[in-house]
Amino acid sequence: MRCPIGQDVSCALSIAIAKPHVSVGDDLLKELYLIPRDKVVYRIKRDQEGLCWRNFFIDADSIFRRYEQQPIKFIRKMALRKAEKWMLYHMEKSGGLGAIWPGIVNSIFAMKCLGYPDDHPAMVNQLREIENLIIYDGDKLYLQPCVSPVWDTSWAIIALHESGVAGADPALQKAGQWLLSKEVRHYGDWALKCKVEEPSGWYFQYANEFYPDTDDSAAVLMALQRVSLPERMHKEQAVLRGLQWILAMQCDDGGWGAFDRNNNKAILNHIPFADFNALLDPSTSDVTGRCLDFLGRIGLSKSSLHVQRAIDYLQKEQEEDGSWFGRWGANYLYGTWSVLSGLSTAGEDMNKPYIKKAVDWLKGVQNSDGGWGETIKSYDDPFLKAIGKSTASQTAWALLGLMTADEVKCDAVEWGIKFLLSKQKEDGSWDEMEFTATGFPKVFYLKYHMYRNYFPLMALGRYRNLIQKA
Repeated sequence: MRCPIGQDVSCALSIAIAKPHVSVGDDLLKELYLIPRDKVVYRIKRDQEGLCWRNFFIDADSIFRRYEQQPIKFIRKMALRKAEKWMLYHMEKSGGLGAIWPGIVNSIFAMKCLGYPDDHPAMVNQLREIENLIIYDGDKLYLQPCVSPVWDTSWAIIALHESGVAGADPALQKAGQWLLSKEVRHYGDWALKCKVEEPSGWYFQYANEFYPDTDDSAAVLMALQRVSLPERMHKEQAVLRGLQWILAMQCDDGGWGAFDRNNNKAILNHIPFADFNALLDPSTSDVTGRCLDFLGRIGLSKSSLHVQRAIDYLQKEQEEDGSWFGRWGANYLYGTWSVLSGLSTAGEDMNKPYIKKAVDWLKGVQNSDGGWGETIKSYDDPFLKAIGKSTASQTAWALLGLMTADEVKCDAVEWGIKFLLSKQKEDGSWDEMEFTATGFPKVFYLKYHMYRNYFPLMALGRYRNLIQKA
């Protein structure tokens, strides 16, 4: 997919520089204004402190705006050409730019500003990807921000295997073969800071070749370990490549971010007009716990420098009350489970005081009905951590965390198991209306519709297996 070079691009650049707009009429915009439109100030306010990074970026923006008003704009034309080339290139091998709604819809806006006609192949493809995210429910329409088939398939395999489905079962084999087909086999943006001989990794959508992430990759690799595939050598080679990639993606602080390595320059979050003020991808406890979980299952223990550095990182990140923050799931329940699971699999002594502190915290925040729940408002107010209506997925996370710490026969686990059994429906599923996953903390949140089923199944299966061994 390439944009024509030459006269068409020059014309497109001219249109972009002219800042095209679409007139919709005042009547359609009135409802957007809480104060009279003529009194709205659109410029971002400076910080009263004077010398600060926020003001620096605002001043820099003002300088560039003045430059745009000048007749000579060759630097801007060069920048637009590079940005356009980058955008078109990253649309390839992906379910839309970034395979996620904000990237896709902004690429459509960009092409409109560049003068692309509606029937241009790149424009048609991005519009189709937007339509693919639509869910019709009777007379209602929902627009998904993205889809998560790789992530869901991985956890479904793990849950089914934990519940007793053999690794050679045709359903698991079919799912495992599909996961193998989704391995990334060329270098993406992550390669700027991560050097490996062979690219690898997995994304969470159907296609997103430029942006595999460590969280999904670890989950996929743990799922593949549980599946017996006819093409054994193919699987072993993929697991080895994935292992090398995850090790190379470890950050200098010992943890793992999701999509990048050492992407932790906090100064960038001071850009006042940045995307959700979340431009960074620093190490997080939940992703580090997941990677540690995989490394432990592959045979790496505390004797490995990678594992020890990760454990040291997690000890530093633990909250005062014993919990861990959950970046990609709501919230401290998710983070604490992820970390405890990783520490246990990696061979950490689960009787250490800092782990016992986490166990005591999980027990102490159990709801009176036997379940666990946490509102997404805990991202705004830490005092709300682990406070909320009991949900199937969050109860499962708490149970899995406790069981990895050898708390199988404690009262808290018994009550939690009874809660899940009492809430299970006749068809075997659970209801869960709450949003328990995170896009950007404090900005927007996600609902994974399969969380309510495969995590409880995983917890129940784990409980049964451990009780039988006791």
